[in-house]
Amino acid sequence: MLKLGVIGTHIITDQMLDAAKTTGKYKLTAVYSRTIERAEEFGKPYGATEFYDDLDRFFEDGDFEVVYVASPNSLHYQQVRKAIENDKFIIVEKPAFVNPNEYSAIESLLAAHPKARLVEAARHIHTKIYQAALKKVDEMKEHYVQGATLTVMKYSSRYDKVLDGEKPYPNIFTLKYAGGALMDLGVYAVYGAVTIYGEPDSVVYFPTLAKTGVDAKGVAILNYDKFTVTLNFGKTANSHLYSEVYGLKDTLVFDSIFDTTKVTYYDADQNAHPIEAPVEENSMTDEMNDFADLFNNPDDEEEMKKYKHWLELSKTVNSVMYSLRQSAQLVFPSDNDQE
Repeated sequence: MLKLGVIGTHIITDQMLDAAKTTGKYKLTAVYSRTIERAEEFGKPYGATEFYDDLDRFFEDGDFEVVYVASPNSLHYQQVRKAIENDKFIIVEKPAFVNPNEYSAIESLLAAHPKARLVEAARHIHTKIYQAALKKVDEMKEHYVQGATLTVMKYSSRYDKVLDGEKPYPNIFTLKYAGGALMDLGVYAVYGAVTIYGEPDSVVYFPTLAKTGVDAKGVAILNYDKFTVTLNFGKTANSHLYSEVYGLKDTLVFDSIFDTTKVTYYDADQNAHPIEAPVEENSMTDEMNDFADLFNNPDDEEEMKKYKHWLELSKTVNSVMYSLRQSAQLVFPSDNDQE
């Protein structure tokens, strides 16, 4: 049983803990929050016995092997640094880091702490249905590639506070905390493009800005050698569009590119063929199983192969997202450290 500590006491942490319980491979022991009261309020129902409002003490004194980092985006870098320095296994919520400079520094730190392991919680790419879909995409590539249209758009109830002018604005709608549509839902679409087609040759992003300065929604174009991929994402509207990957006459249709429960392949004659794969009730269960396999066998050759693939994928997504922000002149405070 892996002992688990958490940073961040939000809905996503509840979902992760539910998935962790389903796997039967984790036990929550320690919780960090800005106040002891909040740490206790969140952690006691899950059986946690250690509560901290001091991050250094959390890492130095906490009885846990794995830490789940689900704080605001701009805080990931410093918190993950502390975790690596304490030789922890780390699950960091997407997006892992704000820019390539942060990622490069983390890579160097990981090299200096070979016992540590770092994975990004891009839950959808670990699901069995998504993996089955990728295999079908590989078959389609043997014939012809026409690109894709990937949509992730869901209205955020926290946007109501922005519209009402209620301050302080929610973290996810502030530049200070590296918020916005791209850095939240958009990362799922970018992961979709990169897992299907790899790193694009060039990118451009057309955002719609909120009054807080972040992108509320937007359209991104990823240019590849002979095709493009269009990404639609946002937090200020609801979309019911499917996501599609195009062959010459055939199409692969996802009910959702990030919360995938159904994928259908339409052949050249437009006959529908459902992609068969089990779907967990909690979409984070598959990734928590994958991560537990790595953490329980951190030096196993096959696990290390998967781990290196996840890291490289995460790094590529980080680079693409930074390039998209650059194209739209979206700047966060930590970008000032970029060379």
